[in-house]
Amino acid sequence: MTPKLTGIAPQFVVPNVVRTAEYYRDKLGFEILGFFAEPPVYAMVRRDSAEIHFGKADSETIQLNEAIRKGLGSDVYIFVTDVNALFEEFRSRDVEILEGPVRREYECTEITVKDCNGFKLVFGE
Repeated sequence: MTPKLTGIAPQFVVPNVVRTAEYYRDKLGFEILGFFAEPPVYAMVRRDSAEIHFGKADSETIQLNEAIRKGLGSDVYIFVTDVNALFEEFRSRDVEILEGPVRREYECTEITVKDCNGFKLVFGE
């Protein structure tokens, strides 16, 4: 039997893991799974099957994909089942929506949001 990959948890390096996890809970509807060490240097959040981890940065500098490669567009892509309903949810929570919903040439409808650290998250259906 071939092993199956069952999920992925990208890790963002952020200046404040507590503030970031709370933003994901309060604005993006994630559940905080836990904080680790005191003061916290690591946190994990999950919404449905999507999990994201946050590690404490050594400085206030945040490394966005856009800073390394102009035009890359996002830091993470999350697949969803109803992007229009998610758009309405985020709009009602005052999430910073950068784009969308927009239908792409590759047949996905997407919204792009910016989190509290400047990371760009694309949600696509």
